[in-house]
Amino acid sequence: MKKIAAICTVYYKYSHAQHIVDRFLESYGYAGKYYRPERCRVVSLYVDQFPENDLSRERSERFGVPIYPTIAEALTLGGERLAVDGVLLIGEHGNYPTNEKGQRLYPRYRFFKETEAVFRESGRSVPVFNDKHLSYDWSQAVEMVEVSRELGFPFMAGSSLPVTWRIPALEFPLGVRLREAVCVCYGGVDSYDFHGLETIQCMVERREGGEVGVRSLQAVRGEAFWEALREGRWDQELMWAAIARSFTRRPAREGRLDFDPRTDRLEEVVPDPIAYVMEYSDGLRATMMLLNRFVEDFNFAARLEDGSIASCQMYLPMPPRRTTLASFFTPLCQAIERMFLTGKPTYPVERTLLTTGQTYFGVESLHRGGERLETPELAVSYRPPEESFFWRQ
Repeated sequence: MKKIAAICTVYYKYSHAQHIVDRFLESYGYAGKYYRPERCRVVSLYVDQFPENDLSRERSERFGVPIYPTIAEALTLGGERLAVDGVLLIGEHGNYPTNEKGQRLYPRYRFFKETEAVFRESGRSVPVFNDKHLSYDWSQAVEMVEVSRELGFPFMAGSSLPVTWRIPALEFPLGVRLREAVCVCYGGVDSYDFHGLETIQCMVERREGGEVGVRSLQAVRGEAFWEALREGRWDQELMWAAIARSFTRRPAREGRLDFDPRTDRLEEVVPDPIAYVMEYSDGLRATMMLLNRFVEDFNFAARLEDGSIASCQMYLPMPPRRTTLASFFTPLCQAIERMFLTGKPTYPVERTLLTTGQTYFGVESLHRGGERLETPELAVSYRPPEESFFWRQ
């Protein structure tokens, strides 16, 4: 059995810690049966904050998993040397400050650095998973990846978007030729924008030549969004193809069953549209759009070299209030467990390094009033895995 330490900001109902750690403690439904992760078990916890709705103490008592006062003690099980076989870093949710750019200053980098210190003092390291993007700070994210390479430990990060269901089950063959891609989704800045970027990246990385990085990015918001739309900064047919995949799109008018692009009234429906318009180093164009109040899901479309369009929805069925687990975390936990068991990342951390950078520079462009940014820092090259690992069950 692989012993896992879970390092969390908070642990309450619907928090990422609950969605992930609960799956390593209990059985869950997967592939038509109840799956119990008997080969990987959480054996220690560090929790940074304990709000009134905390679940960690109850889980600690019920499963016999101690909560340690420091990250080092959670990794050493109270001893002097590393005593676990894998680490979950879940730095999402909790009461943390927000900076002038609107970024929530989650302590993911601090969690990583304290983990790194134990690795160095112990003279060995183990696989690490970092939930969501690596950091709100680009230099910190780069350092985290560089440390993992220096110490030679498997490192994965990211969200559920690349591995959740796709409706339809679209997977591009390796070497696909693409002209342009879009994601139409919803949510906030330095939050769900990352999910939209992950939606794009897990699809376009399979293009001919592999991933080569992003050379420029511009964020447009409000009136600048509508101007960019009218100017054709992105393929409108692609945008509507992605919207057509949405299960949640809002009707154009009261009493209508659906939204008709021939009677486009987006400006009346969406109060604060945001787009990150990106140019990749090989000429691929991609745009991530946050259209709050119009859609509440994540929808992808791409134009292939032959002019055809391929599209799908990354299906994220949010749990109703009476349940406790969002089912799309199941394939993510399967991918994490695969890394813990094999000692090899299920998919490359460079993907999340790139989407972390896209998020960072998207926020920076917004902060600068929509300035177009040259991004030589985002010359992140990698090859995607042959298998996408999205959930087909």
